[in-house]
Amino acid sequence: MTSGSGSSNERAKPSPQLSPDLPSTTTYLTGHNEEGKAIVQSVRPASWKAFEGGIMGFNQIYTNKFLPDLNNDADIKFHDEIIAGGNLGLATKGGTVCRMVDFGPQYECMMHRTKSLDFGILIEGELELKLDDGSITHMKRGDIAVQRATMHAWRNPSTTNWARIVFVLQDSQPLFVGGKKFGEDYGRGTTDLPPSGNDDD
Repeated sequence: MTSGSGSSNERAKPSPQLSPDLPSTTTYLTGHNEEGKAIVQSVRPASWKAFEGGIMGFNQIYTNKFLPDLNNDADIKFHDEIIAGGNLGLATKGGTVCRMVDFGPQYECMMHRTKSLDFGILIEGELELKLDDGSITHMKRGDIAVQRATMHAWRNPSTTNWARIVFVLQDSQPLFVGGKKFGEDYGRGTTDLPPSGNDDD
């Protein structure tokens, strides 16, 4: 953990990223000083992990159990240990994941499902939300997808510009439709992505 110094408006040093046309991003973790006053406790430039030859990448912002323990920075220690261990899947058992994802021009991810309730907030560019019923929904900056354990894929339709979306994934109860259980399914291209571990009975 790195203690913040100076003004909270100071921008942390930009970190390497995949996209040439998107701004750098910084995470500010708040906390309390010894007097109980709120402070910016940690300033963290984005840390990107590339997938599929560098045309898509993750910035893992935060993950924790639910309910998180904020005492003595237990939540921050938990997040740092999970990230350092390299065992975080798309979702996490009994908890929440917040990540930023960048998609290169014309990139389409695998059709996949997680056992989770997800909020996808598009903050840069445009994306197509593809579902396994064959539908395609065009999303623009500011649009939000509430993903309810459905089989889906994302495609960046631009031929020139990257897209950026922020996801918050929450573990959920198992989903049954017509008596059939719908569990996690990563589809193709997941060599470097471990299972979420929240779909075990």
